[in-house]
Amino acid sequence: MSVEAGIRFMLISVVFFALMNLTVKFLHRLPATEIVMFRSGISLVLSLLFLKQQKINPFGKHRKLLFLRGLFGATALTLFFYTLQKLPMGTAITIQYLSPIFTVLFAAALLGERTSWKQYLFFGLSFSGILIIRGFDPHMNALLLGMGIVSSVFAGLAYVVIRRLSGKEHPMVVVFYFPLVALPVMAIFSIFYWETPLGVEWLWILLMGVFTQIAQYYMTKAFQANEVRVVAGLKYLGIVFALSFDFFFFHYQHSWLALIGMGLVVSGVVLNIFLGRRQKKLVARS
Repeated sequence: MSVEAGIRFMLISVVFFALMNLTVKFLHRLPATEIVMFRSGISLVLSLLFLKQQKINPFGKHRKLLFLRGLFGATALTLFFYTLQKLPMGTAITIQYLSPIFTVLFAAALLGERTSWKQYLFFGLSFSGILIIRGFDPHMNALLLGMGIVSSVFAGLAYVVIRRLSGKEHPMVVVFYFPLVALPVMAIFSIFYWETPLGVEWLWILLMGVFTQIAQYYMTKAFQANEVRVVAGLKYLGIVFALSFDFFFFHYQHSWLALIGMGLVVSGVVLNIFLGRRQKKLVARS
């Protein structure tokens, strides 16, 4: 599959993950574990319907890896939802989007994917932009920062497992294992922190589940279409959506430094894409 296809898949995923994040922000009254439970329930039903229609075994063949994908993803998402509820969207997304860096590091260590010094330079450029965007946030504390970083670590592990499953499992089977693992675990936690959704919150829950399903499916296709280092950096573009949502929906104004930071993030991503394309072409010609 072409590099362009992987990039297109990841861009679709980024848009729908941004919409999912917005619905989570609107569900600030509900505990993060309960939100993950509802999200998992909707995803489980949609995944099963798709797999049944396509006559695909939902449990796959590489069940240990699939279980790890579900476990790592559930851990990352629960921690991320918690920070997203407690912090401005731009700040929470900024911390969570350290995950592409961990993804590349884990891919190099566990999958043997080559990473050039230019790759790290471009990620460093994006990371410097993240630091500028974040700036000084009075909502931040050590606990929330730590939870955000741990979420990014587990997200990076989940993405590497997805890459490891490339060509071995159908993308929807990989998606299916997230709710399969997350639903029973989050249901147990929700018993102790239950808050019944009210009114429009049910609509946000439904939209969250649908947006998530689309985002997960295309993210999985993106990681299976190309090496992690080629598409992982595109996730940084979600910061642009987060900052926009902060401004338009929550009236949170950002400084010129934040705009400069956004420019650095996008620059790092674009340079990373061009480098990935060039390296792919050089490998094909050799």
